[in-house]
Amino acid sequence: MIKHSVRVHRSEENLQRADQMAWKMAEVAVDPVAVEPEVEEMIINRIIDNASVAIASLNRGPIIAARAQATTHPATAGGTGAQIFGIDGAFSPEWTAWANGVAVRELDYHDTFLAAEYSHPGDNIPPILAVAQHTGSTGTDLIRGIATGYELQVDLVRAICLHQHKIDHVAHLGPSAAAGIGTLLGLDAETIFQAIGQGLHTTTATRQSRKGEISTWKAHAPAFAGKMAVEAVDRALRGQTSPVPIYEGEDGVIAWLLGGPEARYEVPLPGPGEAKRSILDTYTKEHSAEYQAQAWIDLARKLHTEHPEATDPDQVESIVIKTSHHTHYVIGTGANDPQKYSPTASRETLDHSIPYIFTVALQDGAWHHVDSYSPERAGRPDTVELWHKVVTEEDPEWTRRYHSLDLNEKAFGGAVEITLKDGTVLRDEIAVADAHPLGARPFGREQYIQKFRTLAEGLVAEEEIARFLEVVQRTTSLGAGELDQLNITAAPGVIDLAAAPKGLF
Repeated sequence: MIKHSVRVHRSEENLQRADQMAWKMAEVAVDPVAVEPEVEEMIINRIIDNASVAIASLNRGPIIAARAQATTHPATAGGTGAQIFGIDGAFSPEWTAWANGVAVRELDYHDTFLAAEYSHPGDNIPPILAVAQHTGSTGTDLIRGIATGYELQVDLVRAICLHQHKIDHVAHLGPSAAAGIGTLLGLDAETIFQAIGQGLHTTTATRQSRKGEISTWKAHAPAFAGKMAVEAVDRALRGQTSPVPIYEGEDGVIAWLLGGPEARYEVPLPGPGEAKRSILDTYTKEHSAEYQAQAWIDLARKLHTEHPEATDPDQVESIVIKTSHHTHYVIGTGANDPQKYSPTASRETLDHSIPYIFTVALQDGAWHHVDSYSPERAGRPDTVELWHKVVTEEDPEWTRRYHSLDLNEKAFGGAVEITLKDGTVLRDEIAVADAHPLGARPFGREQYIQKFRTLAEGLVAEEEIARFLEVVQRTTSLGAGELDQLNITAAPGVIDLAAAPKGLF
């Protein structure tokens, strides 16, 4: 990897195009380097993973609305159209990216990478796949495009913190998805450069979507970034240009939205001919919850079995979770957000409450993507009582490990102390989730398939499940125009398109 120093330049400095971050990203996108076999395998795993969580979301409100919007934009001249999860038909690729992006993101249940910033790099797949289907690309083209999308988003996440400046993490997704589409289509560096700039310019937004009473826009934000990436490539193909330099300009993103005029970032990118391997540093979720909650769910399940007395509020005096700065201040008591302790809070808010998640997993010894968030579950009196005894504290060592660049020591968990009313103190800790590559039960192809089968059960016919799993595992053998086979059709009666809410389209 080559580290590129990125800083703000005054206009009179006339930063040359070849020295701009967006151009260097475009050069990565056009590099014809082969995709390594283990990277290809992981990309297929993540296509399966995305399909799993999208199917599980088919009848949730945000997906119903996004799908209703998308289905009013059928395929037009210039391509064969793209496929929306769950239904038949061919639709405009940018609107397909929108609908599928919402479906993938809604349950907060797909892959993650955390470094200087947070990300869900699987969000790259819906826009790249939609364009691949629309343009009649091959499976090999698709794999190459996704490898670029993952690589560039992960590399940006390694180096540039957005949340510190209250910018939403999808600002790294717009550029990466645009570049991934560029690789997919075999575009030249100039076209990809312009698309990256537009992709970034149109997808910078505040983090209020992840604060307070979290709204349905949380699921729409990455889908919007993907849709903007598709549109940015379309405009760039038509010769339209973007703000230059988008990152380094004196009125650009770094100067006014990130670290300011004196800021400097060191962004690692693959050198010429170097394989795009960053997807291998990412990890998926076994549980439908914020990634920082994954390890805590696993620890709570363990404690449920080993110490059933800790599940009874009548026996518990207090529960103190010692964890990283991020976990404490974003999904813990450090957020000073009373909604995180409210039994009437939205699913999106409960998903960002580690006191709630730990309590339910501790009492149930399990986690379910629907039942664990239901109003009935959140409102159970003994749960509410125990929940309000849980607090988080920042621990400097867990914060250090959370931010460590050494992936072998990077941690997303912490330590817990449960004090019982008889004075007994129960202590335990966990560094990474069980499904993490360094966890107790790392996810492999078998686990991805099982996750798909579990979430598709009752929503997709068995023969359709079998068909999809057979096809997706030979993605690279799919020829031009065959990528529609990567869509999944829901069983009859699961989706009622007529019941969708009405809007402008």
